[in-house]
Amino acid sequence: MFIADCQFHRNPPAYFTVAIRRKIGILPGMNNDVALGLAWYVVFVLSLSFHEAAHAFAAMKLGDKTAYYGGQVSLHPFAHMRREPIGMIVLPIISYILNGWMIGWASAPYDTAWAQRHPKREIMMAMAGPAGNLILAIAGVVIIRVGYAMGYFSPPDSITFSHIADVESAGWANSIAVMTSILFTLNLVLFVFNLLPIPPLDGSCLVPLVLDSENAYKYKALTSQPSVAIIGLVIAWQVFGYIFAPIHLFAINLLYAGHHYGG
Repeated sequence: MFIADCQFHRNPPAYFTVAIRRKIGILPGMNNDVALGLAWYVVFVLSLSFHEAAHAFAAMKLGDKTAYYGGQVSLHPFAHMRREPIGMIVLPIISYILNGWMIGWASAPYDTAWAQRHPKREIMMAMAGPAGNLILAIAGVVIIRVGYAMGYFSPPDSITFSHIADVESAGWANSIAVMTSILFTLNLVLFVFNLLPIPPLDGSCLVPLVLDSENAYKYKALTSQPSVAIIGLVIAWQVFGYIFAPIHLFAINLLYAGHHYGG
């Protein structure tokens, strides 16, 4: 999952840019680049783990215990790192060091025969992952709003992925603000990205709902091809920025109603 950074300002309307903002103090005495990278990685791993655990839990409840027997019905990151060490350990760290953003993936196994017998259950299982990310994004909103109501946080003049709440002083309060900002933004990214109706993303499972049984079968056969998954990811990568930018801006303006951030 590609992570870049958007920048929004309060009035006058600002510009949208794809850039990485690293110069944010997080942990006293630690290099800002290292500290911000560590913060992103911690939230990244926890968010992917929550996403896959939601898939696995839903599948288990709906009759497929494949992921349960594989140990993926767990919020512990190690359960998911063992399955996808490249996507959860190696690539996120390397991509951040080289480019300042993170890319990675995780997965939970499921029984394809079970999915064919129960297509509606498969859809429910697929939607559980993005639903998990939506829950985490809402948790970020709650933390920010509580901090705002208690006077610890305030709306910043400029918003980036890592900076959604200002604090009066540096230190641990700022660390919480940065971690919460990343929690909100990253999980909003994962929620929207995975709902795109493009294989192999979770949203592609919704397409058969608008097809007849024959075409739905052909669609499933087509999307099971590895080449289609690769092409789908390339297309999703290209279109996601255009889709996410207005959604992100809308979410920010809901978070800080009345402050009128522009994009």
